[in-house]
Amino acid sequence: MRMQRKYTAKEQHAMASSYYQEMQEVFRNNNKSREFPAHNAKVHSVAWSCDGKRLASGSFDKTASVFVLEKDRLVKENNYRGHGDSVDQLCWHPTNPDLFVTASGDKTIRIWDVRTTKCMATVSTKGENINICWSPDGQTIAVGNKDDVVTFIDAKTHRPRAEEQFKFEVNEISWNNDNDMFFLTNGNGCINILSYPDLKLIQSINAHPSNCICIKFDPTGKYFATGSADALVSLWDVEELVCVRCFSRLDWPVRTLSFSHDGKMLASASEDHFIDVAEVETGEKLWEIQCESPTFTVAWHPKRPLLAYACDDKEGKYDSNREAGTVKLFGLPNDS
Repeated sequence: MRMQRKYTAKEQHAMASSYYQEMQEVFRNNNKSREFPAHNAKVHSVAWSCDGKRLASGSFDKTASVFVLEKDRLVKENNYRGHGDSVDQLCWHPTNPDLFVTASGDKTIRIWDVRTTKCMATVSTKGENINICWSPDGQTIAVGNKDDVVTFIDAKTHRPRAEEQFKFEVNEISWNNDNDMFFLTNGNGCINILSYPDLKLIQSINAHPSNCICIKFDPTGKYFATGSADALVSLWDVEELVCVRCFSRLDWPVRTLSFSHDGKMLASASEDHFIDVAEVETGEKLWEIQCESPTFTVAWHPKRPLLAYACDDKEGKYDSNREAGTVKLFGLPNDS
């Protein structure tokens, strides 16, 4: 059996430093942010379709919006109404760029098709939903509610397959890229790893001294990252389940994380008035995106170094009567 060649530390450093220089150059020429009106209230969640052609946003105003990315602009395509409460999180189907799902405090999730603009399915759940994710194979949707119940819903029949009540505060939920493990971050600072589909506890990792808030897997399947109330982001090796490095440039609880399409950059945000963009392999700061208020959600484009994000628009130097609910895009050409 041929062993895969391991790079020496010197070679790894050289590769990392050339990537660093390349991205510095990209952002020097493309560091413009532009904002686009999306909602009448705070935006809780932004996400790109798998082909990168559309961006969806979910808001406190009970709606979801979908934009089409045209060159360097987001053009609003539709507004999706139907939920009776705040849309707290949304995500797209992993391989079908027309379907997305929303989780709401109205005790339902809704599946939408951008080709018809109608709600394809409404699934009732037991509690007020706050977290949602779609399995990498597209077959299951997991939704977590305020009572720490996670429900697994068949994406075709729209019927619940399984339901788990946890004895701790469940924050963000995610499958691993191989679809055979299910991860939850919890209020005790732990990452709980369950086998999937049988949902038996494999391991509980003490990841942070305080509330572990968010989790994201990188597209290459090598790492996952967690963000915590201790203001740290930790990077974990998926195979070994060990922490390989921490990013500590934020001062406030880490609310949201996103890996770039190549897995080489990690954006993290909080109530700090900037978004930290780190190089994954070295932990170095690649860029800092200035914001005027706390950031709730970030999402890298699946093919380009473009970052969508949404902030608490009512704070800072904004007029408090100004309509909130904008979606922002960073990485646009300076001359655009």
